[in-house]
Amino acid sequence: QVQLVESGGGLMQAGGSLRLSCSASGRTISSYNMGWFRQAPGKEREFVAAISRNSGSSNYADSVKGRFTISRDNAKNTVYLQMNSLRPEDTAVYYCAADSQVRLTPTPGMYRYWGQGTQVTVSS
Repeated sequence: QVQLVESGGGLMQAGGSLRLSCSASGRTISSYNMGWFRQAPGKEREFVAAISRNSGSSNYADSVKGRFTISRDNAKNTVYLQMNSLRPEDTAVYYCAADSQVRLTPTPGMYRYWGQGTQVTVSS
């Protein structure tokens, strides 16, 4: 079992930056690919970014490419999402998730463990 807890969300003006953190307990995250997802009101949960076990690979949704950066520190059992140039359409609850598959995947159903989420609100 892996327990994931997100933090760092909040209210930010458009153009600003936030850094989300996802702290894990129970097992080391070095065994998992890690992903960030988000869900806005009335919308389905969507993929944001994913990073491989050893940080050798990462993928991003087109909507955040060039603005968001995913990283991890396996020694600290923590994953990060640096969000720059925030836009109102980035407003959502952001979730981190752990996946034991071999390859990175943007599919939420492939992720086994999920955090409770942290709210990010971007005002115009």
